[in-house]
Amino acid sequence: MAQAIVRVVALGKSYPTAAGPFPALRGVDLAIEPGEFVAIMGPSGSGKSTFMNLLGCLDTPTSGDYFLAGRNVAHMGKDKLAVLRNRTIGFVFQGFNLLPRMTLEDNVALPLVYSGIGRDERRALARLELGRVGLSDYAASLPSRISGGQQQRVAIARALVNAPQLILADEPTGNLDSHTSDEIMTLFAALNDEGITLIVVTHEPDIAAHARRQVRFLDGLMVSDLPTPARRAGQARSAC
Repeated sequence: MAQAIVRVVALGKSYPTAAGPFPALRGVDLAIEPGEFVAIMGPSGSGKSTFMNLLGCLDTPTSGDYFLAGRNVAHMGKDKLAVLRNRTIGFVFQGFNLLPRMTLEDNVALPLVYSGIGRDERRALARLELGRVGLSDYAASLPSRISGGQQQRVAIARALVNAPQLILADEPTGNLDSHTSDEIMTLFAALNDEGITLIVVTHEPDIAAHARRQVRFLDGLMVSDLPTPARRAGQARSAC
């Protein structure tokens, strides 16, 4: 069996408050294998966003261990975490986070700057990923010139450009209408069919139905970990 891309053991995160430490995440055990497509679900305050921040090395746990591609990163320093994020993880956020004065090509190429890739190679790789998400003709456009759905496709291209081992998407359809949301999730499913590992945080069952596996959080605890029902998963994937 392949080594898990994500493995957490008794993972916990607490935040200081006037009343004492608040446990946002409590003793989570979970493994995600390469090539999986997992939806992390739960209501507001359930711990799912805290869990995503830990998986993305944007925060460090209070307790437990986190193995990312076999390396225990739970207590790694900020500089090492930054390098690891850039090389291993691609991020897609609800708000797109595109720089408004940069072309789509330059937005997609931005992670490659921090990887030390030369300008010509950066531009070629950025154009390649824009083509992968169906936006080859828009490379010279500014973000304000395209729709929200297209901006999210650019964000996905940016997440892919460093060939990461893992894509983390935090409420990636939260700013989109239902039709565009379905298009974005269909794109994610197609990328997963290529073997890309995807973890999507969502509170919407229709979005989670595109994943192959659904993990639910409540009050800082992981309360279920189940395959997506075959009928719904089949419907979602047949649209790819």
